[in-house]
Formats: sequence, structure tokens, C-alpha cells
Amino acid sequence: MSDTYLEPAEWHATLPSVFTSACLLITDTEDRVLLVKPNYRPGWNFPGGIIEAGEAPHDCAAREAMEELGVPVEAGGLLVVHWSPPRRDLPRSMINFMFDGGVLDDPARIRLQEEELDDAAFLPWDTAVTLLPSHIAARLPAARRARQERRPVYLPSGLPAAAG
Repeated sequence: MSDTYLEPAEWHATLPSVFTSACLLITDTEDRVLLVKPNYRPGWNFPGGIIEAGEAPHDCAAREAMEELGVPVEAGGLLVVHWSPPRRDLPRSMINFMFDGGVLDDPARIRLQEEELDDAAFLPWDTAVTLLPSHIAARLPAARRARQERRPVYLPSGLPAAAG
């Protein structure tokens, strides 16, 4: 055996790590996109959040939707896998899984989690993309394409969906 062999726990400790999050693309009956406005950072976002230890991405997306919106939403098919490199405010790479949250036919059922959210709104696709922070805005056209083509889109580094 090589003298460079590491025990599994020691080897695992040397591997790079990433942050992981999951979110949902939810639309209404008029094909408008649901965005939420967190109160702890600027800009709007999709319903979702950070995946907890041992939690599957689709379970995270459904849990976060229930917590943030007070509405049970099933995480449907995978739409986008978005990898983002580290940046000034993010010391590790981030991988986001976006699932299809389907159509919410009764928006009046939404009950915002006021500890984290100031607002939620169904917006036209072209308006919604302008409200998203630049590092995640590319997820929206990628998700639309994934819904139309019925296949997931890989979106590396926040580049336009065509690059994935």
C-alpha cells in the first residue's frame, strides 16, 4: 500500500466543499412568475433556500416553499442546475437546484413568513428577470427553456442558458 494513503475520514476532509440550495419555479394561471422579496438582503428571489445536512434538494425546495409561503407545493421535475463560482460575498462555489413548482391557482392562499420575507408577487417573465440579482437572473430564462423542452438545463457560472 502507498505511504500516501489516507483513511477515508481524513481524505474526505481534504475535499473541496460547496454551498447547496434549492428553489422552485412557481407560476400562476396567467403564466406569471412568483418571486419573493427577502428582508435580509437586497433584490428578489425564487422561493427556496439552503439545503440542510442530509436533506435532498427536492425536499428542501418543498420545505422552503411551505415555510416561506404557507402553501404546500410539490417539487416537480428538475429544471435547472446552476453552478456559481466563489465571489466576494460567497467564499465557496454554490450549486442551486431549481424544480418545477407548477401552477398556483389560488395566490390568495399565500401567507408570507414575515420573519424572512417582505413581499411576494406574480410578475411577467420579462419583469421578473430584471428584479433578480445578476448572479441568479440567468436561472429564469433557463427554467423557461427547461419547462418548454421538458429537460433540465445545466447553467454553469451564471452564463446564459445557451452556454449550458
